[in-house]
Amino acid sequence: PPASAEIRLPVWLAETPLPIAPVSDATCMRLAITAARENVALITEICRAPMAPEEALDLVGLADRMDHFPAQLSGGEQQRVAIARAIAKRPDVLLCDEPTGALDSRTGITVLEAIERINRDIGTLAVIITHNAILADMADRVFTLSDGRIVNLRTNQQRGSVRALAW
Repeated sequence: PPASAEIRLPVWLAETPLPIAPVSDATCMRLAITAARENVALITEICRAPMAPEEALDLVGLADRMDHFPAQLSGGEQQRVAIARAIAKRPDVLLCDEPTGALDSRTGITVLEAIERINRDIGTLAVIITHNAILADMADRVFTLSDGRIVNLRTNQQRGSVRALAW
């Protein structure tokens, strides 16, 4: 593998601010006093051309839980509220830092299916940062880092579905 790598962006892309939405465990339910719908609505009220909170929650499988408060939601459901909040912005890029790190495999599959659906249905570039090498098969491209440097780049000819991954 190369000792270092450099990613070059076209000038027009490097100079264009991209709508980026981060998702991590730290961003789950921001306010414990708001139900899931209001939690997502906090973002949609300050964004240009956002998705309706109900649509975003439905996309992550929480249509029937949108009026529930954090104490009434499981950890996986809270994580999906965070994803709904991020996608409601209709970002060009969704940065997911260990989106399944604290979840059991069943809930992790649900969260990854939501990210996969957002990528496929909305066209959002989903960047998943993880230590879970199993997830590499669901990606178009896999960058392997070591000591802060790209040491390998792999392109999958065919992406595997989340359910097809060997957990």
